[in-house]
Amino acid sequence: MSKLLPYVIGGLALAGVAVVVTKVLTPTPAASGHNMAMPDLSQIAQGAPIVKVKLPAELSPLAQMGKVAFDAKCSTCHGENAAGRNGKAPPLVHPYYRPGHHADAAFLIAAQAGVRAHHWPFGNMPPVKGVTQADVKAIVAYVRTLQEANGIF
Repeated sequence: MSKLLPYVIGGLALAGVAVVVTKVLTPTPAASGHNMAMPDLSQIAQGAPIVKVKLPAELSPLAQMGKVAFDAKCSTCHGENAAGRNGKAPPLVHPYYRPGHHADAAFLIAAQAGVRAHHWPFGNMPPVKGVTQADVKAIVAYVRTLQEANGIF
């Protein structure tokens, strides 16, 4: 065991350094002006937008198609420009939905199969009738463009 001790100590030290470096170099939502905390919904009127969304200067062709699909399939619940609707559905322009927390595939699963409530107090999301994989791909492009314009990566 005494021959292995320097290797064990070195390995633990290296692991500690890796943790510190990862914490220092990984941007957090708070560093971009956003955090994972849910907004205080008690101060927002029912049906009102939950967050303010800064619009991007332009949308790619795919994101433009996504906006059309979002407006037709998602905005009734998730609000104009994915800002959410208090009492109805959360904003998708929120750090909870950044790519590192909800991958693009999560949007497809949610749209096609529904999803149990897990971040917000609005209840379960039902499947979206008539939404296709192509619709969701375009919608995700639109939402990711909005997120980027609002400092959510």
